[in-house]
Amino acid sequence: MTGPLLVLVGPPASGKTTVGTAVAAALGLPFRDTDADVEARTGTSVADLFVTHGEQHFRDLEEQAVARALAEHDGVLALGGGAVLSAASRALLVAHGRAGGTVVHLDVDLPSAAKRAGLSRDRPLLAVNPRAMLRTLLEQRAPLYAEVATVVVPTGGRTPDDVVADVLAALPAGAGR
Repeated sequence: MTGPLLVLVGPPASGKTTVGTAVAAALGLPFRDTDADVEARTGTSVADLFVTHGEQHFRDLEEQAVARALAEHDGVLALGGGAVLSAASRALLVAHGRAGGTVVHLDVDLPSAAKRAGLSRDRPLLAVNPRAMLRTLLEQRAPLYAEVATVVVPTGGRTPDDVVADVLAALPAGAGR
């Protein structure tokens, strides 16, 4: 299998960055985040890209970032919460899973996600009515996360350490060690 040992997908505030960095550290592997890739490539924040150029422009950049990261990165990869909206990205993720890669859906319940997201300005889709928007995101994207995931790990009401332990246990024996 080529590509990342582990890909993390899930909605905003599901813990992708927190869990991803901890899993990467535990395995001695590099961590990569496609939102950070887009920001590095454009020199601007995801929130500013949304405001200045619109969501579709950002989604196009995100789709390219996902394809690049799946092709280049061999460590732990976290995708932006909306990356699964792209049919092309979903196809790449499904193929990655079929080729033996591990794609973990970090599943979070609405109360936990709302508490974690707060009213953060760096979450552009949650700016107006965060709780209602988050509920909609969770409902609309759930089938997309399910389509690409090889494993589902619940994160709501759990400590990062517990989630990390479950993610590590989901990896093939001896992976990354």
